[in-house]
Amino acid sequence: MSILIIAEHSNSEVKSSTLNTISAASKISNDIEILVIGHGIESISKEISNYQNVVKVLSLDNQKYEHAIAENIEPVVVSLAEKYSHIFAPATTFGKNVMPRVAVKLDVAQVSDIISVESEDTFTRPIYAGNALATIKSNDLKKVITVRPTSFDVAAKEGGSGVVESVDFDSSESPVEFIDREESKSDRPELSTARIVVSGGRGLQSAENFKLISDIADKLNAAIGASRAAVDAGYVSNDYQVGQTGKVVVPDLYIAVGISGAIQHLAGMKESKVIVAINKDEEAPIFNIADYGLSADLFEALPQLSSELDKLNSIEK
Repeated sequence: MSILIIAEHSNSEVKSSTLNTISAASKISNDIEILVIGHGIESISKEISNYQNVVKVLSLDNQKYEHAIAENIEPVVVSLAEKYSHIFAPATTFGKNVMPRVAVKLDVAQVSDIISVESEDTFTRPIYAGNALATIKSNDLKKVITVRPTSFDVAAKEGGSGVVESVDFDSSESPVEFIDREESKSDRPELSTARIVVSGGRGLQSAENFKLISDIADKLNAAIGASRAAVDAGYVSNDYQVGQTGKVVVPDLYIAVGISGAIQHLAGMKESKVIVAINKDEEAPIFNIADYGLSADLFEALPQLSSELDKLNSIEK
């Protein structure tokens, strides 16, 4: 069986989600080929060729593909699909945009957001906002699969001996044109891969009060998250949203501040290794899954926590 993985990257850097996807695919076969589509991607194509279990890197380097537009990527994937039994991509915004288009064109049922591989045709995925797990067997001859990155280890960046092969594709016609991209930039760790996440909810009451979360996150070198209620209230942008309709995170430590614990939010963070909840409502559902819970006014608790972190940092220095 030969497996094709669609790499997620920024033209200069490979996203960690690609490494997680390689790890998932490796549970089926060690015959893995990676498709890298972009512009100025020579260095990352060479880097990927050294990844564990990668036997070949297909590199499509063209200025037209500088931006990861699903409408442009899908025809390339479909044109290469015939020789592969499985086509994988991470279940990130990138993969969720590209892969359904590929599945439709190949006339197969996509297997989405898998968290484990049982066999070459059987997979486990969460359903009902993560409250149940479904084991799914795909009878399609060609499997189109997206992988939840946080459910798989990162593949080793060495041990592979793949070759880089340039591919061409007639890209003269395209249904879309790139106009502009607006991205938020931060010096903090990326939310979806951070080891520590500090999230705020509607209990913070305003965007200005969200600075209390930022202060704690900076001292812990943590990423910042938010509940949908906080995002809808305009406290932060939706880039920070954790939950069923946001990002799924599995950090070593998740600190939920002023978050009640709606089922939609729990779907995005309940697999965290250690969960700490701070909420003045003793009956808040978040306490049902928290490893440590503090029933307190966050406006008193967070300044105290910040002070204690300052003391710890001064001792370490």
